[in-house]
Amino acid sequence: MIILLMGPAGSGKTTVGEVLASQLKWEFADGDNFHSPANIEKMAHGLPLSDDDRIPWLNSIREAMFRCEVESRNLVLACSALKRSYRELLQINSNVKFVYLKGSYELLRERLHSRKGHYAGEQILASQFADLEEPTDAITIDAAQPGEQIVAEIRKVLGLS
Repeated sequence: MIILLMGPAGSGKTTVGEVLASQLKWEFADGDNFHSPANIEKMAHGLPLSDDDRIPWLNSIREAMFRCEVESRNLVLACSALKRSYRELLQINSNVKFVYLKGSYELLRERLHSRKGHYAGEQILASQFADLEEPTDAITIDAAQPGEQIVAEIRKVLGLS
């Protein structure tokens, strides 16, 4: 199974993903680590990524997902997956479960202000909210909850207790 935690910057994808993967003894991958140096540089300067920037990044993530499937490895993956077309690209089969960590702009902005050493700032958050096409077919969880509660809810909904 692949659990793909999605949502804008600051929604808790990495924090929740690391705890969830640790509890399940699964692999964890952060979509941020698949960005090209050019994408990271662009975001570090507060410039939003275009679809042309994102497609090679998403294809790299998709390849990693396929490798996990072929090797029968379970994966927790943090990836913004903002648009429906991105999620369709990443839905490699029915083993991919999307979990949308939904948070208000204000909550995520506050989290980003307290984050150190990450390229995503308020300009990136604004562009991500502009691009966000909220999923109707994902498990939606309130990102304002404590991380442990989010992890417990994901495990319960997916029957991974």
